[in-house]
Amino acid sequence: MTHPPKSSAAPPQAGPALPAVPPQPGPPAPAPASPPPAPRRTAFAEGAERLRAAATTEPGRLRVIGAVLALLVVAFGAVTAWQTSERAAAADDVLHRSQPLSSGAAGIYRSLADANTAASSGFLAGGQESAASRDRYEKDIRAAAGGLVTAAANAEPGSSSEATIARLNRLLPEYKGLIERARTYNRQGYPVGGAYLRYANEKMQQEMLPAAEDLYTKENQRLDSDYADATPYPWAAIALGVLALAALGWAQHRTYRRTNRVLNHGLVAGTAATTVVLLWLVVGHAVARTELNGSYDHGIRSLKVLHDARIASLKARGNENLSLVARGAETVTVGGQTYDAYYYDFDKDMGVLGRGLTEAAGLADDRAGSKPVAAAQGNMAVWKKRHASARGEDENGNYQQALDLVIGGKGATGECFDSVDSNLARAIDHEQTEFRQAAGSGLDAMTGLTLGAAVLAVLGAAGAVAGIGRRLSEYR
Repeated sequence: MTHPPKSSAAPPQAGPALPAVPPQPGPPAPAPASPPPAPRRTAFAEGAERLRAAATTEPGRLRVIGAVLALLVVAFGAVTAWQTSERAAAADDVLHRSQPLSSGAAGIYRSLADANTAASSGFLAGGQESAASRDRYEKDIRAAAGGLVTAAANAEPGSSSEATIARLNRLLPEYKGLIERARTYNRQGYPVGGAYLRYANEKMQQEMLPAAEDLYTKENQRLDSDYADATPYPWAAIALGVLALAALGWAQHRTYRRTNRVLNHGLVAGTAATTVVLLWLVVGHAVARTELNGSYDHGIRSLKVLHDARIASLKARGNENLSLVARGAETVTVGGQTYDAYYYDFDKDMGVLGRGLTEAAGLADDRAGSKPVAAAQGNMAVWKKRHASARGEDENGNYQQALDLVIGGKGATGECFDSVDSNLARAIDHEQTEFRQAAGSGLDAMTGLTLGAAVLAVLGAAGAVAGIGRRLSEYR
């Protein structure tokens, strides 16, 4: 067997060894980045997390239910106490503050108008002015001054009412001074006394009575505002009460489904307390609202009409007197015709009086209220007839006969005016009594509701918590 020949060529020789090159230093490798620290959780988040974790268990759910029930019942009691206290305070203001001040403002107006009437009646009597006429004037002036003091004590600082009262306090002494000058000159027989009386009447009619009427209007606005605050339904409290009862009912139903126990004493007690407060709130406020609305419809409305009618009768009487004082010196032109100014105003005032008495008769809801109004209507009819006779005598130049028919004794127009005024006073007293009774009943219907609602709400919340606590004790 033949083998291939071996090669004679020698293997290549390795070259001389090269020296080792040391590794060159480079930049250090970056260290691996550490993860950012986890954000710190707030106490609220941690609490919410614990609450969610607790709510996944039955004891945790019971604790949440108990807290919600207690919060609802307490909120219901708090809102009820807040809303009823506001309405009770407004009802108290109606009865003891704003209505008396409204009547007081009407009294100021009446006293001023009656003082003006008494002054003109005394002037017509000349030097034989009666003591009764003088005393009536002085009494009216004192009543007006006293009414202004009361009104000033109850006026809001810086209000328009305070400014009006200050103006009347300034004008009243000026008016008194003019009346005293008129009386002095009249007793001495000087005709200038009539000019002073007309000037005093002008100050009364154009400055003082409009200011007094403005005060009366503002006090009526305050009274209406108090009624508006006292009568609205407390819807927020009622809604919370219904929600609290629904939540308590749901909690009892849930307990029954899990335990087959019909009653949970704590939840029943909480439901009972909440029901009592809700019924007390609804019924008590409904009664209060009904009585307060009745006091307005059958008291305040009638009082406003009667006060206006009484003021109209006073103004008519004053103009009737002044027509004889002026003796045609004051005229007014209407529709191209000239009239005696005071006779013209008398006719306007008697028209207001007639319409007021008709309206008052329609508002009267019993015989005690309608009887004096009907009597005043009869007095007014006689007054108009006697006035027509006096005016006829005056226009025919029979001044003394006209004077006797106006300020004389029996059969004079003054007798009719006094009857109208006294009957209107009786009607006002009756309506004032009806107002006080109705408004007092409305206020009484809310008595104790504020405190009672707060106490019962606390007891109801405690009952709900105790009922839930009873269930929690079964898991220990």
